[in-house]
Amino acid sequence: MVGQGEMVERLRPLVVGHRGRRQESVRFRPSTWRPWLEPYHAAHVLGLGTADDASTGGDRLLGRDDLAAARRAAGDSPEGLRDLFVAVMIWGSGTTNGRAPRYTGAALGDPRLPGVLDTTRDAVRSGELGRAYAEFRVRGVGRSFFTKWFAAVDDRGPGHAYALILDDRVFRSLNALGWSSREAAGTRLRPARYVAYVTAMHDWAAALDVTADWLEWLMFDLNGRVRPPWGTPG
Repeated sequence: MVGQGEMVERLRPLVVGHRGRRQESVRFRPSTWRPWLEPYHAAHVLGLGTADDASTGGDRLLGRDDLAAARRAAGDSPEGLRDLFVAVMIWGSGTTNGRAPRYTGAALGDPRLPGVLDTTRDAVRSGELGRAYAEFRVRGVGRSFFTKWFAAVDDRGPGHAYALILDDRVFRSLNALGWSSREAAGTRLRPARYVAYVTAMHDWAAALDVTADWLEWLMFDLNGRVRPPWGTPG
């Protein structure tokens, strides 16, 4: 297993080379989403973000700052949490994931959704990320998207090991760097592996003087293109 110090040194040239870059807003097309949201009276969420002036199809732009504003507006109401969840699904898919609107519709039609959003939001804000991971069970929503939900609802900020997104692109970069969540957690259980990932990312970020969510985004953006001289974990 790659140790803490060795992983920091493998990450360092990537961080130095990309330090000035920032995540851009995601472009989405409201007309694609509207048929899936209207049956659940959630189409008003499509007004979030800003208009994409370069688009001829009515596209809009949605960024992390917009999600933070939606989180503050959500409060504790089931409707507010549902709207935030929809915003997360839109932001997480943009125009590249053609199945996301259908999956979002499936989630909105799942009677478990309101309770799951409420309980996992509380678990995340209490720092119980493993419990949140284990309890998120909703039709159409897998790890790549429900960890985006965790990141969106976590308002704890610096000084805490706040939730981070773990999707296939992030995994691809970490594996290419030689890191294994299973080895780090010492178990195959996915909730524990997610906690190990969040903990490790915060530790690496602190050592590299960047924020953990920026490092997460960098791993996402690189999508495995880290050109390592080492092998992948067994």
